[in-house]
Amino acid sequence: MKFNPLRFVAQSKPNDICQVRCFNVELVGQANQSLPEDDLLEEAQILFGALADKSRLKILYALSGGAELCVCDVAALLEIKIATASHHLRKLRDLKILKYRNDGKLAYYSLKDQRVADTLHYALKQLVE
Repeated sequence: MKFNPLRFVAQSKPNDICQVRCFNVELVGQANQSLPEDDLLEEAQILFGALADKSRLKILYALSGGAELCVCDVAALLEIKIATASHHLRKLRDLKILKYRNDGKLAYYSLKDQRVADTLHYALKQLVE
């Protein structure tokens, strides 16, 4: 879709917004051209949505070293009910961040893609520095 600065018309006129439609059309056009594809942004949105919950962050961190944990182990780790742990794990699995396998009565979860762990470790490192 071609960028059209005339689409962005201010509906109200508070002091903290611009009073013109688009001041720097060239710069906005360049920024628009450099944006990633919508598919990539949707994948990032899914990942960052998953990272927006402290319990899920703990789960991903625990699995980031290549570990495989069963639902009851995750519940013990987080000191939560098994049903709650299962809910978090199912959400991460539905988002295609985790994979699982059954072994008898146990369901084991692990990371589907190591890049998720890399992203998490990078973000945490940046917060510490």
